[in-house]
Amino acid sequence: MERELPAAEAAEGENSNANVAAAELQKYREERDVAVDRLARAQAEFENARRRAQREQQEYRDYALTDAVRVLLPILDSFDRALASQSSGGDFRSGMELIDRQLHDALTKLGVTEIVAEGQPFDPTLHEAIEMVDTDQVPDHHVLQELQRGYRLKGRLLRPAMVRVARNAAGTEKLDREA
Repeated sequence: MERELPAAEAAEGENSNANVAAAELQKYREERDVAVDRLARAQAEFENARRRAQREQQEYRDYALTDAVRVLLPILDSFDRALASQSSGGDFRSGMELIDRQLHDALTKLGVTEIVAEGQPFDPTLHEAIEMVDTDQVPDHHVLQELQRGYRLKGRLLRPAMVRVARNAAGTEKLDREA
């Protein structure tokens, strides 16, 4: 036989279940609030880190540019002095040669190197061929003349050398016979 609970006990059981459910709901709301707060803080930290990284990158670019300009300023001063002088042609030329040397030294300090082209085998990664010239003076597919110097910055190509490339008739005939 089942025993029926008095109405008071039944109401107390329902009330107890409601209290448990309300407590659990409150607990979940608190956990949600903590999670939302953590998410908001993480988003703010991420945004701050992103802004800081952008600022540091800009400062680094500005600093790098400052160093490059600082190296070039004495050369600019030498140009100004040379152009302001009232000296003879020989003195002017020697002044220009000094400035040229200063400029090359400054670029070397910044990591810029010249690409040696004349007399070297043609390399399309370093040279830009402007013209092919028939000649027996230089081996086939070698640089005959450099028209514009090429440069690298710390091993990376800044500008290829513009060159004239030799086309040796003897080398071409040899290739024709082999084919």
